[in-house]
Amino acid sequence: MKVVIILSLFLPLASRAQTNEVLARVQALEETLGQWDGKVHRELNELLWFQRLGQIAEMDKVRFTGPPPRGTNGSPALSGSNQVIVSALTFLPRQRAAKSNLSLIVLAHGEIHGNVASDEEIHVVRELLEQGYAVIAPDYRGSSGYGGDYWRQIDYGGLEIEDVHAARAWMLDRYPQIARNRVAIVGWSHGGLIALLAAFDHPEDYRACYAGVPVSDLEERIRIKGKGYEALFSGPYHLGKTVAEDPDEYHRRSPAWNAHKLRTPLLIHANTSDEDVNILEVEKLINALQAAGKHFQYRIYTNAPGGHMFNRLDTLLAQESRKEIYKFLKDNLGNKLR
Repeated sequence: MKVVIILSLFLPLASRAQTNEVLARVQALEETLGQWDGKVHRELNELLWFQRLGQIAEMDKVRFTGPPPRGTNGSPALSGSNQVIVSALTFLPRQRAAKSNLSLIVLAHGEIHGNVASDEEIHVVRELLEQGYAVIAPDYRGSSGYGGDYWRQIDYGGLEIEDVHAARAWMLDRYPQIARNRVAIVGWSHGGLIALLAAFDHPEDYRACYAGVPVSDLEERIRIKGKGYEALFSGPYHLGKTVAEDPDEYHRRSPAWNAHKLRTPLLIHANTSDEDVNILEVEKLINALQAAGKHFQYRIYTNAPGGHMFNRLDTLLAQESRKEIYKFLKDNLGNKLR
């Protein structure tokens, strides 16, 4: 590709225009193929969810609406813009599906442009179902597998929070057996950021929040990962500006800079050998919460095997770590552990 661009400098204008047209068409084709690949992976992934959990859960794939798109690069959305259609997987424990006073877990998936991945979260959802929890896991705006338009609607640390919060409202409206005052939100990595910001912005709606290896401070994250990572966030489908151009916007979307809002019981897990979310980033969140005088729980694991994925694996350590999560949820939601 670089060779083509260099050679184009020596081509006549007509040839150069043709070359540019070819490059644009190749890029469009690559994007189309990438979106189709994401769609196929998502649909295969959904089949795995139904196959592996169908015996213990009443499952469905549902759609509801989140807020209208904000617009690109900070520009306002068109007046009267339609609300964004959000898809989600729902799970009710078969043995308790008809019983009243169920507790609900809202699960925010990790990864920028990811989706609800069976290879990362299926054991978590299974264990929650076995304890009698209902679960909803939304593929908020920007998730992969729904086409280019949805992918480009990502609003990192912004309206994707409201999409996840809308999942809570949909579940409560649809299932009267779920108690409105027994809802928790959980997430790992980018999902941890979403869980934290949702609990900060809607403290009256969540009785507990769990954040595993959470993205905590975008400014610190970019400092650690470098300019290439900043280019991702300052791109046209993300924040549209660099940290230097708009630090307040980066702070608004970072849990560490919003720690003063915490009113919800909170548990944080982190790992010193995390190769994705550096421990320094999570420590900024912990220090900010402590400086704000907030009461919360946290545990930093030292060099736990698995790095960023350490407590989503099938190891004994991961299982013991998840037991800490389930005890925390039980203490705040009142479910009886089996």
